[in-house]
Amino acid sequence: MRFPYPWQRTRVKICGFTRPEDAACAVALGVDAVGLVFCEASPRNVSVGQAEAIVAAVPSFTAVVGLFVDAESQWIHEVCRQIRIDILQFHGDEPPDFCASFAKPYVKAIRMKPEVDVGREARIHTGAAGLLLDAYQPGVKGGTGLSFDWTRVGSGCSLPLILAGGLTPDNVRDALEIVRPYAVDVSSGVEADKGVKDSRKMAAFMRKVYQFDHERRNKFL
Repeated sequence: MRFPYPWQRTRVKICGFTRPEDAACAVALGVDAVGLVFCEASPRNVSVGQAEAIVAAVPSFTAVVGLFVDAESQWIHEVCRQIRIDILQFHGDEPPDFCASFAKPYVKAIRMKPEVDVGREARIHTGAAGLLLDAYQPGVKGGTGLSFDWTRVGSGCSLPLILAGGLTPDNVRDALEIVRPYAVDVSSGVEADKGVKDSRKMAAFMRKVYQFDHERRNKFL
């Protein structure tokens, strides 16, 4: 879904936090959402205890997103019971009825395989708050640090689009020019090491998004 108004600002989610101080820095920079990974296979996986400490650094008007990959329903309920989770993000092969069963807004990640039709995926996941488009790598369900051909996205999607996959301060402006998504999602592109965010990279990423939005707004006001 394109912006209803050409000057509407781009939302930013930074994902994969493992330290409260990094989340606090992202909040200070103006990020809209902080992502926590609850998947043992990921180097950015956090325990419930780690997540509690990170969430404590996130104020109420910044969303906390809990990312799961083909997790058991009981585990998701347990995390949501113990920690403030505002939005769920499903990064595996979860069907729509499963995603909608937790009484929370959810985002469905779509790995951009060659045959993927974004419009069709939006019709399948009509209850989603948005579709997150990520790079496809066989055997890996996210966190690859790779990008995909952004021109494949097209304009036939009825849901808000969140662009992910290999975004960095150096390429995010090009991605915004091509896709014009509702939001962008970055993880490894603003890291010093896996799960350890780099404050200068986060600031540079936010600055590039702000500059793009400012220039676009000035064209229409």
